[in-house]
Amino acid sequence: MSSLGPEDIDEETVKAAKVTYFEGYLWDPPRAKEAIVKAAGIAKANGRAMAMTLSDAFCVHRYRAEFLDLLRSGTVGIVFANEAEALALYETEDFEVASEKLAKDASQFAVVTRSEKGCRVIKGDERIDVPTESVDKLVDTTGAGDLFAAGFLRGFTAGLDLEACARIGNAAASHIIQQIGPRPQTPLAELPTVKPLLQG
Repeated sequence: MSSLGPEDIDEETVKAAKVTYFEGYLWDPPRAKEAIVKAAGIAKANGRAMAMTLSDAFCVHRYRAEFLDLLRSGTVGIVFANEAEALALYETEDFEVASEKLAKDASQFAVVTRSEKGCRVIKGDERIDVPTESVDKLVDTTGAGDLFAAGFLRGFTAGLDLEACARIGNAAASHIIQQIGPRPQTPLAELPTVKPLLQG
């Protein structure tokens, strides 16, 4: 993905997508940054959502001002972070302070994962705290954040409410940390707590 450039952005694909999502890590290569800005412009012009994940606290420290500008300018409307990343973004140790600031900066909403505490969805004055699913045995945390975002956005693109989206994200993350590697061994849509949500 480090070779991603503006020429790789397919305008019709972005126009057709309800949401376009990128990793904060991709903000490192300059041409990838250009590609993201191009995709964001297409998404915004067509009433589509642009989402990002902050990726890790070190990434946040490198690009804090730029990430905040992406949010405050409305270039990115949806942001995913874990608690450490959210705290780093606002240079605070108080999660409630970070929540309040995210509420002001995220034009659509923010979602913060909090390990065993589950997650919080932040939208304006609304705070939705969703507990995590029980985990029989923690095996490997690789991919937990990505699977959470994938599950959440699966619900979002299906038109579910934000709490249901968070429940799907939690289920996906809880599932993946009980196996080796980030590729689910069971289709996530078939998980017992996910299937009823997607079937309505």
